[in-house]
Amino acid sequence: MEQTTVTTERLLLRPLGPDDAEAVHAACQDPEIPRWTPVPSPYTREHAADFTGRICPEGWRDDSVYNFGVFTRDGAVLLGCMGLIRLAGALPAPSRQAELGYWTAKEARGRGYTVEAGRALCRWAFESLGAERIEWYAEAGNEASRAVALRIGFVMEGLIRAKIVHEGTRRDAWSGSLLPSDWGRPSATPYLPYAGPAGGPAH
Repeated sequence: MEQTTVTTERLLLRPLGPDDAEAVHAACQDPEIPRWTPVPSPYTREHAADFTGRICPEGWRDDSVYNFGVFTRDGAVLLGCMGLIRLAGALPAPSRQAELGYWTAKEARGRGYTVEAGRALCRWAFESLGAERIEWYAEAGNEASRAVALRIGFVMEGLIRAKIVHEGTRRDAWSGSLLPSDWGRPSATPYLPYAGPAGGPAH
């Protein structure tokens, strides 16, 4: 996939590169980011350089992860990071599913930036990638991430046991999904929701 940018009223979402390493390193010193995400702790400058200089470009090149930096509209300030992961070859038919992941810099929280970015990126996934299901997961208890997902439009689907491995232990995860139909959009593969057992319960 050729790298692309997405803009909103207040934000610029663009692929991260080596020049962003220092800003990513600074943001990830906040302990709340590694507490709830796969970001290593302690987070070193070497981690940031590898993420921005190797991992992000490779993800775009092999269509496995599309990582974006979330910046102010003028591109001057890094507000967070957001990505579509588990693409498995740019949403091949018939699955056409991806997972939305994100973190927000401490100073940027509480202003609606991540919700705004998430809605824009999911819209891009539906329109440009042909996504038919976008998933969200967070360790159970991550109320902030759950609140953002709900405001984006995700429908909560429940608790998945032992989904996330963090600091050597398996943790339960909350899960949600966003479908094109949730936003009144068509889907290339028709969705047939479960309507319950035909004829009522068996006796």
